[in-house]
Amino acid sequence: MVRIVLDGQKAQFSSKLTVNPDIWDSKLNMAVGDSTIAQLVNEKLHEIRMELNFHYKELSQQGIFFTVEKVRDVYLGVKAKVQMLLIIFKQHNEELKLRIGKDITAAGVQKYERTETRLGEFLRHQYKIEDIPLMEIDYNFIYSFETYLTAVWDCSVNTTAKYLQQLKHIIALAKNNGWIHSNPFANFKIRFKKVDRGYLNQDELTSIMQKKFAIKRLEQVRDIFIFSCFTGLAYVDMRNLNDKDIQKSFDGKLWIMKKRQKTDVQSNILLLNIPKRILEKYEGMQHGNQLLPIISNQRLNSYLKEIADLCGIEKHLTFHLARHTFATTVTLAKGVPMETVSKMLGHTSIRTTQIYARITNSKIGNDMNELSKKMMEMDEMLIL
Repeated sequence: MVRIVLDGQKAQFSSKLTVNPDIWDSKLNMAVGDSTIAQLVNEKLHEIRMELNFHYKELSQQGIFFTVEKVRDVYLGVKAKVQMLLIIFKQHNEELKLRIGKDITAAGVQKYERTETRLGEFLRHQYKIEDIPLMEIDYNFIYSFETYLTAVWDCSVNTTAKYLQQLKHIIALAKNNGWIHSNPFANFKIRFKKVDRGYLNQDELTSIMQKKFAIKRLEQVRDIFIFSCFTGLAYVDMRNLNDKDIQKSFDGKLWIMKKRQKTDVQSNILLLNIPKRILEKYEGMQHGNQLLPIISNQRLNSYLKEIADLCGIEKHLTFHLARHTFATTVTLAKGVPMETVSKMLGHTSIRTTQIYARITNSKIGNDMNELSKKMMEMDEMLIL
């Protein structure tokens, strides 16, 4: 048997040589004596040693990571299976699709598919290749991919970070499966930028609510935007809203009770008078189960720009801004506790709610007015 030891790791294989135990020295690892058989065995063993050393030096000069098994396989002429990044990524995404509706949403799978697509484009752009072995991915590869996303695709810091997170997940998967032996992300820091998410203040919200539109499509877009401002429902959840989602609860009032498509978390929202009136306005006018006249998100955001201009609002008005407005102006600024808002928004963590919410000047003013009332008795205690 031939045993190779490299960095404390061992691999062995048969030399296919046999020798009489009587002429074998186990300490010297060679045959002893002047017999022809002893000389032939020792010559062959010497050739094996020389060839193994040659392959070791050749692999070392290539500057790639290799293991003791790689040295053995090269000597034996065994071609090790090379794991390729995009092939592994595609297999991962196909397996994720089987779990849609269980522990992941279709939108979650689409994020991984977008990253797979971007990586393919990056490989063709940067290296003029269709795929790359996982073993060849290093710190510089990740840094170049980050630069590509920023420079070529004009991705924001946070969008770039999300792409890198998807890649990092695949690299971790490869590491856990033993396809790579070091993690190129070990010294790479994925950067996120804190974003102050926009929202409408009370005056801006009121101006949209009171605006009369001569164009029907703008009126409808305004209505569903305001509905979201007073329910916090995201676009996809508004689009899927149906009769079964409106239920009478323990208090005898109507509530929206549905699971968020993005997180699959239950969201219970009291149906306030404003969204209730909007539902009544469109009752019986929609096809199928839809309760509101929902159009594509792209067209919706396009019309919201028109509405912003007509109402004199300079902020970049998008449909998702309605959800931020619900979290800030409609609830938190009115004293609704953070925990309650988090439940209504269907967040999995209250930290997500803290990102959406901020303390407005009106909230500070209201809180200090309440404090002032409570301090009135103490004011009389001061003797000047």
